[in-house]
Amino acid sequence: MVGMRTNFTSEQAPCGRTVDGEHYREEDDQGLIIYVQHYACGCRQSRHEYHDGSIHTQVVRHDKKKVVSDDFGPEHGA
Repeated sequence: MVGMRTNFTSEQAPCGRTVDGEHYREEDDQGLIIYVQHYACGCRQSRHEYHDGSIHTQVVRHDKKKVVSDDFGPEHGA
C-alpha cells in the first residue's frame, strides 16, 4: 500500500476553527481505504473503509483532548 499526502488550506476543523492541514489517503487492491485529515490546530478526523464494506470513523478535537466521535458503521463486524 502506498499513501498519498496533500495539503489543504482554510478548512473547518472539528473544533470550529478554520485552519490549514493535510489529507492522507491510502488504499490497497482489495478495497481497504484509509483517509485521515490532520488539522494545524491539532484536531484529527479519520475514516477506514474495510474490505467487507464496513466503515469506522473517528473525530478527535484538540481543545477537548479526546475522541468526540467514534462510530462503527452498521455493517462493521457483521
